Amino acid sequence: MSIAWIFPGQGSQAIGMGQDIYENFPVARAIFDQADDLLNIPLRSLCFQGPDTDLIATENAQPALLTVSTALTHVLKDLGGAELTHPQVVAGHSLGEYSALVAGGALNFPTALRLVRRRGELMAEAREGSMAAVIGLAQEILEEICRSVSATFHNEASAATNTVVVANYNAPDQLVISGSALAVEQASLQAKERGAKRVLPLKVSAAFHSPLMIQAAEGMAHEMERADVRDLNVPLIANVTAQELRVADEVRREAVAQVVEPVRWIASVQAMVALGCTTFVEIGPGKVLTGLIRRIAPQVRTVTISTVADVRAFVAKSS
Repeated sequence: MSIAWIFPGQGSQAIGMGQDIYENFPVARAIFDQADDLLNIPLRSLCFQGPDTDLIATENAQPALLTVSTALTHVLKDLGGAELTHPQVVAGHSLGEYSALVAGGALNFPTALRLVRRRGELMAEAREGSMAAVIGLAQEILEEICRSVSATFHNEASAATNTVVVANYNAPDQLVISGSALAVEQASLQAKERGAKRVLPLKVSAAFHSPLMIQAAEGMAHEMERADVRDLNVPLIANVTAQELRVADEVRREAVAQVVEPVRWIASVQAMVALGCTTFVEIGPGKVLTGLIRRIAPQVRTVTISTVADVRAFVAKSS
């Protein structure tokens, strides 16, 4: 098998995530305990017991998801061995890119944990703008709508903030727009008029992956300058370019750019298929990415690993 390891982003968190692997595997316990010690917050308790209002907070959800995905990766390697589970490439959706960077050897877990905690804080501080999922509208039409809506503010004093862009290219029939609340509202109305099946406002605190996140990107640039980043042992397919990254400087640039640039998940999956990946293993809570991949590349095999049973089943089938 040619395997791609993929890691979910914010929105996949759920109370109880990681608890069974914590209770069954010492390597998973070590990751959770390390996260609690490094962040000085009850991260393990948040993952296992909530409350949901605290777990979904951006500054908590991001380190929580990284911790669960990293713990699952360690369990997978521990049970399966490097030869059995070694991926050809890694990738992650938005926040999930940090889990991929840990799996690929560019970041150690403590460094990644501190980075995503700060990333979450910076993104939470933005507190402006909104996002909406657009279902069943062609990419070209939605991009045209975003350009048109943004252009209406071009000569106004509010032009810098009243903008809207396509933020997530999740699947051919699922795109996400992001920007100022006014611009997103206008783009949503036009998307419905142009034939979108549904437009769903997202419960987010800011306009992620849009120009409105520029201050957060500047903050991440400062963090990445100081971070210990190494060349990758396994190439990463980057969110921003959908191309392979291998060296530390590329990782630093990607981490900054992805805060304001769109997540090109469709192109990323297509790039992994072109590299020969026939099995996509989603490592982390939920099955969001698995569902997207089935719509992008229905010919590939997909596996989700979020529980003890999932790990053991994958290792048994692969041996």
